[in-house]
Amino acid sequence: MAFIPKVSVYHAGGCHLCERALEQVRAFREELEFELDEIAIDGDSELEARYRELIPVVEIDGEQVFTYYVHEQAFRRRLAAAQTRASKSSL
Repeated sequence: MAFIPKVSVYHAGGCHLCERALEQVRAFREELEFELDEIAIDGDSELEARYRELIPVVEIDGEQVFTYYVHEQAFRRRLAAAQTRASKSSL
């Protein structure tokens, strides 16, 4: 069974950087295999405290990999590394 990495994007309403990051990550899903979790921080005091100054925040398998901007080639490398780690640990 192949491991499918989980990508989480923390975002907030009215955040143009968030909209751009979500658009990019959604586009990556058209060719790369990963689970996408879009998490709105609006109204959640814990998430607001943790992420408000950093959004958008992108995590791959729980590891924070991007803030503010998503870099395409780095995203691809990080996703491939997550897949490689998971396949090695399942052996």
